[in-house]
Amino acid sequence: MSKLAVLGGEPIRAEPWPAWPDVREQDVEAVAAALRTGHWWQHEGEETGRFEEEFASYQDACRGIAVNSGSTALQVALEALGVGPGDEVIVPAYTFQATAMSVIQVNAVPVFADVEPKTMNISPDSVASLITDRTRSVIPVHLAGLPADIDRLRELAGAHGVPILEDAAQAHGGVRRGRKVGAIGDAGAFSFQASKNLCAGEGGIVLTDDNGIAARAAALRNCGRVEGGPFYQHHTLGYSFRMTEMQGALLRSRLAHLEAETQRRWENGRFLTRRISPLPGLEPLDPPPAEEDRRAYHLYPVRLRSEELGGITRERFMEALRAEGVPCMAGYERPVYQTPAFLEQSFKPRGCPISCAHYRGAINYREVSCPAAEEMCNQVIWLFHSLLLASKEEMKDIARAFEKVAIGHRDLVAATT
Repeated sequence: MSKLAVLGGEPIRAEPWPAWPDVREQDVEAVAAALRTGHWWQHEGEETGRFEEEFASYQDACRGIAVNSGSTALQVALEALGVGPGDEVIVPAYTFQATAMSVIQVNAVPVFADVEPKTMNISPDSVASLITDRTRSVIPVHLAGLPADIDRLRELAGAHGVPILEDAAQAHGGVRRGRKVGAIGDAGAFSFQASKNLCAGEGGIVLTDDNGIAARAAALRNCGRVEGGPFYQHHTLGYSFRMTEMQGALLRSRLAHLEAETQRRWENGRFLTRRISPLPGLEPLDPPPAEEDRRAYHLYPVRLRSEELGGITRERFMEALRAEGVPCMAGYERPVYQTPAFLEQSFKPRGCPISCAHYRGAINYREVSCPAAEEMCNQVIWLFHSLLLASKEEMKDIARAFEKVAIGHRDLVAATT
C-alpha cells in the first residue's frame, strides 16, 4: 500500500465530489414560473397543494400538510396528536436536537431512550423500559435514512395506547417491509432543509393516513383556520407555519428526481458496505436489509474500532481520510441530553415544562445515561449522502481510501506519537 497522503504520499482522489444542493436549470425555471404567477402563498397558488399531494403519494401516505421547517413539522404533528402539558414523549438520545426540542415546544417532557449499537436507531428494549402512564407518544428517528424497527415499536406503543410519530427528516424514499416511511405510524415529519435528500433550503411536511390528525395539523399551521372554512374564522390555536409557493414549486421539480437518486444511493451504499466490512477496525452501521426494505442513505455511517487499529483517534483517522480525498464528519458531538440546554434545563419561562403544574414526574437530565448513544458520539464517522450520487467507479475511490488508511494505521499512529 502506498504512503498515506496525510504523511506526504499521493492521495487516492483529487477530483471534486457532487455538490449539494446542486443547481438545476429546471429548478430555476420552476421557481421563476411560480414567481411570475404573482400567487406567492398557498391560499392563492397551486404549487404547495400539488406538492403535498405528490409527496404524500410518493411516501405511501394519504395526506400531507406542508410547513416551513422539519422542526415545525414535528411540533405540529405532536400537537395534532394531542400531546401537551404534563405528558412525556420518548425520543432517541442520538439524534438532532429538534426531535427533543419539538417536545419542549408543546410543553411536554422528553424522555431519552438509548439506541441500537448496530443501527444508531432507537432501541425498542429501551423504549419498553421507559413507557409509563405519562407517555403520550414515541418518536423513532429513521436516522441516516435507515428505517427504525417501526413494527416492534408499534406493538409496544399500541399496547399502551400511545401514538407513534416518525421523525423521517433523513429518510425520504426509505422503505420498511415494502412501504415507504412517514405514515407507517400515526404521523410522520419530514424536513426539506438544504442538506436533506429532498431539499428547498427550508421547509417540512407532516404525513398521516388519519383525516382527523391531518385536519388538526392543517389548522395549526394556518392560524387556526379550518380547511374550506371562511378566511377570517379561527377555530383553534394556530401559527403562521405555511410553506411558500416558490418552495412548493422547487420541491415539485426536485421530487421528480428523488426516486432515481434514492436508488443510486441505495446501490452505492450497499457496494461500500461490501467493500468496507472486511477491513480491520471498521464497522459500517448498515445491517443487511430485510426483504422489500430500502435505506435512504442521508448519511453513510462507519463505526471506528480504535482498539483494533493501534488506538488511533477518530480525529486522526478522519484527517487521513480527508487527505485521501474523501470528505467526512464526526456527526453529533454528544447525546441530546448532554447538550447545554438539557443539562441546564433552560427551556421555557418559569421552568416549564419540567416544573409545569400538570407534570407529575421528575426528571434530571444530568442523571440520564444511554451508553450506546454515547459510544456513537465518540466512534462514528459520517459520509454525506451526495457522495453516494457519484459513479460506481468513484465509490471504489472511497473504498480504497478507507482501505489505505486502515492498513496504514501503524504509520499514522507512529507519526502521531
